This record gives sequence, C-alpha cells and structure tokens, in this order.
Amino acid sequence: MRLGVLDVGSNTVHLLVVDAHPGARPLPAHSHKAELRLAQLLDGGGAVGPEGVDKLIGVVHEALQAAEDKGVEDLLPFATSAVREATNADDVLARVKAETGVELQVLTGAEEARLTFLAARRWFGWSAGKLLVLDIGGGSLEIAYGIDEEPDAAVSLPLGAGRLTAGWLPNDPADPEDVRALRRHVRAQIARTVGEFSRFGAPDHVVATSKTFKQLARLAGAARSAEGLYVQRELKRESLEGWVPRLASMTAEERAELPGVSDGRSSQLLAGALVAEGAMDLFAVETLEICPWALREGVILRRLDHMGPI
Repeated sequence: MRLGVLDVGSNTVHLLVVDAHPGARPLPAHSHKAELRLAQLLDGGGAVGPEGVDKLIGVVHEALQAAEDKGVEDLLPFATSAVREATNADDVLARVKAETGVELQVLTGAEEARLTFLAARRWFGWSAGKLLVLDIGGGSLEIAYGIDEEPDAAVSLPLGAGRLTAGWLPNDPADPEDVRALRRHVRAQIARTVGEFSRFGAPDHVVATSKTFKQLARLAGAARSAEGLYVQRELKRESLEGWVPRLASMTAEERAELPGVSDGRSSQLLAGALVAEGAMDLFAVETLEICPWALREGVILRRLDHMGPI
C-alpha cells in the first residue's frame, strides 16, 4: 500500500510518501517539505498565535493535496514538541481538524524516542547489539538505548537546536558568553540522564539521526547525501570538537556556505553542535554512525507491524 506520514515538527512540516507492506522495507516515493518553524511562532506565553495557526493550516492543506496527487491510501499525521508544548495545543489541534479534516496525533517525547529507536534497530539489524540512539530535533533531544526493538530506556530533553537558538543565542554571530552559558546548560541537562542509561552497560553501537547530525557529519568529511542511503557515514567526537569553535565564530550566512549546510538550518547549527558534542562527551562516545531512518520511518514501521493507529 502507499502510505503517507505527515510530520508536524518544530522546524518543518514534512510529508513522506512510501510504498510499503508488512515484512518489507518502506520504499520512498515522494517527499514534500515546508519550512514552517512553528517553534519560532510561539508568543511570549508559549501559545501558537493566530498567524502561526493559519500558516500551519495552509501547509497541511498543501500536504493533503500532495498526498492525494501521489495516491496515498493511508495518512499517518502526527505532531512533536512544538505543538505538544504549546499552551494552546488543544485549540490548535481542534482548528486543524475542523479546517483540514486532519486529526494530528501528538507524540510524547518518550514515544518519539521509542519510534526513532525502532527505525534505527530495523536499519542496523540485530547484529548491531545494544544500540544507543541520539536524535536532535528542532525542539528536543531524544536518547534511547536497548538490545530489542523496544528500548530499555528512552528520554526526551528540551534541547532542540531551534529552541536553544531562539532562547540562548540571540546574536549573529553568537556572543561568546552566550555560547558558554548554553554549553553549561546543555551539559547539565544531559548529565542528569546519563545514570539512567549507564546501568545497562556500554552500547555495542552508537547511532544518530536527524538533519543536525547529518550536517555535522558532512562537515567532518562524510559522504554527500547524493551518494545514496547505503554509504556508511560517521561522526567522530574529535572532529566535532574542532568544528564547534569554528561554527561559534561564524555568522549564519557564513555557515550556510559550508558543505551540506542549508540556509534554513544554518542559524541553528551551532546550538545543535553544542548538543551533539555534549551528548557524545557525557556518554563517552568517540564515534557514531549516521542512520538514514528516523522518526517518520519508525511511525511507518509501527503502523505496518500493527496495521492500526500509531
């Protein structure tokens, strides 16, 4: 069947269309993205304002049209941290449903972590042993660990690249004192969770998903996305530690000139790099591997496994 996953995230609204059936890997057929930056449309009270809701509804309509054009039989719509944490989330969801017919399922942070872990486990297989999976989104950082398809531990922290940029790095280029303050904040947040994972022992394989990790790996010399999904891509902590001060000294426009860095993500890359560096350091990770599959694929795989709601 042809499935569509509509992911309303903190940075983008992304429709991924795949051809899939139980027992087979989902084959991408179409991708439709809109840079909405919903997390940046929150007002001082943490609510999505009328303009933001209008934009979201417009983007959902566009995604629905794309899904219809591509012959999607079943649409799986969900929202993550930006909607989850909005103070008027119920009103936003009600308006989206009333005006588009789409009922967004709001995933908890733990559900995000578990579904991303499932995608990574299926990609790397059982031979990868105990997996530690890291994912940096626009609004949150997800960490999951386990040896099965369901992780033994899964947490979500409010350390997304977009959220931290908006809240901690107002200047361009970033003020060195702001960078140091953010670094301390990030590491203190991550350090609180390390004990929850360390009791399970060292992982056999550490993997990372998300655009942030992919861009950081590309800066460190990983293959371009044009070379295909099946090329192994790694990120070494030593390389990342060398890039962080360089990114901190650049403007967003200068970062956008770097290989693999998009205009839309360049402003957030420094905050994402500080989170990646902190996570790799505190979890004693020297090298991690980039996983092409992430949350959207996890949602598809769970749907195929159960042939029911997420």
